[in-house]
Amino acid sequence: MEHNIEIKKIETSKVTSLDFDNIPLGKTFTDHMFICDYEDGAWVNPRVEPLELIPTHPAAMALHYGQAIFEGMKATIDAEGIPMLFRPEKNAARLNLSADRMGMPHFPEDLFVEGLKKLVALEKAWIPPMEGSALYLRPFMYADEPFIGMRAATHYKFIIIASPSSPLYTKRIKLYAETKYIRAVEGGTGEAKAAGNYAAAIRPTELAKEKGYDQVLWLDAKEFNYIQEVGTMNIFFKINGEFITPSLDGSILHGITRLSVIELLRSKNYKVTERPITIEEIIQASKNGTLEEAFGAGTAVGITMIQEIGYKDTSIHVSDESPVSQMVLDTLDGVRSGKMEDTLNWMLKIND
Repeated sequence: MEHNIEIKKIETSKVTSLDFDNIPLGKTFTDHMFICDYEDGAWVNPRVEPLELIPTHPAAMALHYGQAIFEGMKATIDAEGIPMLFRPEKNAARLNLSADRMGMPHFPEDLFVEGLKKLVALEKAWIPPMEGSALYLRPFMYADEPFIGMRAATHYKFIIIASPSSPLYTKRIKLYAETKYIRAVEGGTGEAKAAGNYAAAIRPTELAKEKGYDQVLWLDAKEFNYIQEVGTMNIFFKINGEFITPSLDGSILHGITRLSVIELLRSKNYKVTERPITIEEIIQASKNGTLEEAFGAGTAVGITMIQEIGYKDTSIHVSDESPVSQMVLDTLDGVRSGKMEDTLNWMLKIND
């Protein structure tokens, strides 16, 4: 379906003031944003316009009842200067999975991709050229209907903003396995990319950082034994030659990078198993020498090698070298930059 997306450009871009070698995390935004409104049961008025503040009524339902979801993705640029998106159709589908759980309307997936293409084509100059860096894209939807009452809203906004970014982690990280707070439980909102999920994680993450760790490793809500995911990424363990990642049980985010890592490893003839895995199993594998590698996988973090996991009074050493994890990182970065062949057909080039 062809969509009529109105485009209103700014007169002078701010990109000339950006130092691409020193990009502050999450504080710099591009010149434009994509917006679409949901009213009277339909998405209307898709447009790209200058980035600016959005008037919000104090009774906007997202502020009171939490109907807010988002996606995270990246745009990169190849040697010929062509912008590229990494599997945008997967993010479009996941946004609607989140919308289902949060009682929100589906956003047309073809319009999701078309809106991204229009915005990225317009903001091409903002894409950092360095491998590992990217233009981070944040599509999100929230209820902006002014109403105080417990029901699904009838008016929403869908917006895409963009922020240039450098690699989040450049060294191995340490995780703290949380045994008091929980992230999600089966039947909850864990598999939805809902804003409230991340609000609940802020305090435990700050406490973990105070202990000297980088992020929280979330465990199940019943026994605090089964591994779920890390604060901003899914997790993989290489044990005795086999890669293991927690299975999607309704409490774990359906990571696009997670899916891509599984496909990549299997294409390289590595065994990848999706199954429940306990922290005790990781402790034993570390003790007997079969825990060979561990890494996190997510849009913002890319592929991040894990050095250590703290659990109660135990420090679990993972590994000092991660050859296969490094291969996965190099491959994803290489495909995103166009320096490696896209054999799995992940990249969408924007030729506008």
